[in-house]
Amino acid sequence: MPPSWLVTAMNAAEQVLREIEAIGSKSFIPIIGPKKGKILEAAVRERKPKLVLEVGTLVGYSAILMARFLPKDGRIISIEMDRNSAEIARRNIEKAGFSGKTEVIVGDAKHVIPRFNEFFDLVFIDATKEEYLTYLKLVEAKLRRGSVVVADNAGIFADRLAEYLAYVRNSGKYRSRYYESTLEFNDNVKDGVEVSTKL
Repeated sequence: MPPSWLVTAMNAAEQVLREIEAIGSKSFIPIIGPKKGKILEAAVRERKPKLVLEVGTLVGYSAILMARFLPKDGRIISIEMDRNSAEIARRNIEKAGFSGKTEVIVGDAKHVIPRFNEFFDLVFIDATKEEYLTYLKLVEAKLRRGSVVVADNAGIFADRLAEYLAYVRNSGKYRSRYYESTLEFNDNVKDGVEVSTKL
């Protein structure tokens, strides 16, 4: 049985996630959502990352999703270009009980990533679609063998992610797999997540 502090933290996180989903069902918010979120959760559970890089925080939904399954000493560095979104994300992450595990940096990921000296165990990309490959190449030298890169919207925006998908599938640097799902608020629209493991 998990300790009481962990149960309390998980309950707070679940409440914040449900609140964001409820808002998103009324006024569209491009979050990964619980359906595709299960794929991201599985990657976190399997890799047990001590350091996660998130490119594209928005309102903090996916950061909270991942933080629930980090090891005790795990943490997330999350980059968000929009200052207002970053503030909302910080409030949501604090309300969920994970502000101690999550740092939200305001800035353009293309300029922020080169400043890092750390190695990342998991990277989640959900930002400007045409720049996925740029983000990946900037962080690539900071990935270990076995590090996992999760890219959202690899179905609905496959055309805009064409260079990225070709790279992770054909460069020989990754073992990559596409997981099909649907958009969170429209089951009729197919989407998916690309999960790539560094070789």
